[in-house]
Amino acid sequence: MQDAVWKMTAAEQAAAVRDGDVSAVELIDGHLARIAEINPRVNAVTQLLAERAREAATRVDRRRAAGEEVGPLAGVPFTVKETTAIEGVPTTFGTPRFRDLIAPADAPPVARLRAAGAIPIGHSNVPTMILAGMHTRSELFGDTVNPWDPGRTPGGSSGGDGVAVATGMAALGLGNDSGGSVRIPASFCGVAALKPTTGRFPADHRVIGPDDPGPASQMLVTDGPLARRIIDLRLAYEVLAGTDPRDPRAVPAPLYGEPLRAPIKVAVVADPGGHGVHPTVRGAVTAAADALRDAGYDVREVTDVPRLDEALEAYGRITVTEFAPTWPSVRTLLGEGGDRYIEMAMERTPPASAAELVKLMGSWLNIRRSWFEFLHEYPLVVGPVFTEPPVEPGLESRDRAGRDRVGAGMRLCTVTSFVGVPGVAVPTGVTDGLPSGVQIVGRAFREDLCLAAAQEIEDRLGVLTPIDPRP
Repeated sequence: MQDAVWKMTAAEQAAAVRDGDVSAVELIDGHLARIAEINPRVNAVTQLLAERAREAATRVDRRRAAGEEVGPLAGVPFTVKETTAIEGVPTTFGTPRFRDLIAPADAPPVARLRAAGAIPIGHSNVPTMILAGMHTRSELFGDTVNPWDPGRTPGGSSGGDGVAVATGMAALGLGNDSGGSVRIPASFCGVAALKPTTGRFPADHRVIGPDDPGPASQMLVTDGPLARRIIDLRLAYEVLAGTDPRDPRAVPAPLYGEPLRAPIKVAVVADPGGHGVHPTVRGAVTAAADALRDAGYDVREVTDVPRLDEALEAYGRITVTEFAPTWPSVRTLLGEGGDRYIEMAMERTPPASAAELVKLMGSWLNIRRSWFEFLHEYPLVVGPVFTEPPVEPGLESRDRAGRDRVGAGMRLCTVTSFVGVPGVAVPTGVTDGLPSGVQIVGRAFREDLCLAAAQEIEDRLGVLTPIDPRP
């Protein structure tokens, strides 16, 4: 069984450890062997924590032998994005300047996964400072390769986690998302991901210093898991949700809400904003809609989601305004050409004045209200993660046309982050050798509805990974 442990779902791995079919040490060693074989070809795992992981696995095995509870994720290895703290390990953000920025404690989501028995096996690659673009390339660690096609980006900014999970180097990945950063790499790599409701998972993003970021960063960034199967996303969701003294934003909302009267209405939006969608992506949305219809959902084509263009403009203006004062120093951390992605955004979108910012904050609430009203009518929405198949690496940083193309492609991810609602990315198949997928967007704090719908899609359309990297 050791030879195949990395192919198992996280749920199967944990059950095997709890039942004594596989030791946690064997589980970790199986994944370390897979990393040794695969990571040189894809460069997804950056800081390998082999000895730490083996020590943690030994503790799991001792607890099990003593008859103690070892947790719902007993022994399951997970990767952690280079932006998220693992105690005693540098949190580098992919920049040489932070190669020695040792984390004094686990970030809340890492701590929660550990408490459930899971084991961090390594950090995972990101675009430098998560600011250099959508493609996962860092100054410190280089490019991460999409295992389906090295000529296509794995996406980002949680691209290292997407690749690690897709290739069986880890059963789970822990990324974060403020506009698509777990959903896009999941879709580009053929795995699943959950961006939770703002406030669902506790977090502490004070990594570089003691001060908290501004309101946009506080509201937009959510940690989220990646996995090969929806059942594993559900396990991670149940573990990660809750409150923590370090995060006053975290809400003690129930994991599962009241059942809705069947059939649940689902809005289908293949081309958000009417800006165009690739036929492959439109086909993925149609396949997902048909799967849900077959599962008994009331699936309806709708004209559009609420106020998409207005939301995108407000998102851009608010984030640029918050970011502008620190940009002269931050850009020095990004390396040659690493500043192009943000610089092009700032050229197009000037910072707002104080009066304009106050008005924008009111618009933000108003747009959220429009979405909540829409989701009252349609509890679920099916739409694209990205409106094209995976694009070439670095497209968004090459020129204005490339940046606009990528910004348009991720528009449904951006607006759903802006309004703070949950989204689950789920694969739908393979076209022309590349994975395709959709996202299921739902009401705030109804991740359970999104996960249930994603499970129906997975049951009908299948699972794409783990895979070996393709030349």
